[in-house]
Amino acid sequence: MSNTPPQVIVVQATKNPGMAALLGCLFGPIGLLYSTTKGALIMFVVSFVVALVTAGFGLLFVWPICGVWGYKAAKAENEKFLAGATKP
Repeated sequence: MSNTPPQVIVVQATKNPGMAALLGCLFGPIGLLYSTTKGALIMFVVSFVVALVTAGFGLLFVWPICGVWGYKAAKAENEKFLAGATKP
């Protein structure tokens, strides 16, 4: 009998950073849910406060931030997943 540990195969789809950016720009915090739940919750609160203070006009600046955050979060998650997948 061999003493080598069994090979484990993990099947998981990576997230598309371009799609994450598009969803974040189009749908704001709701689109950010695709890439990061924690970030989406933070941006829900920020969007609500900004919308109240600026009568909604501040969302023109907040939603592109959601797109950038979504892109970076999806890219970081993919890199973390792929780095863990190559470890022996």
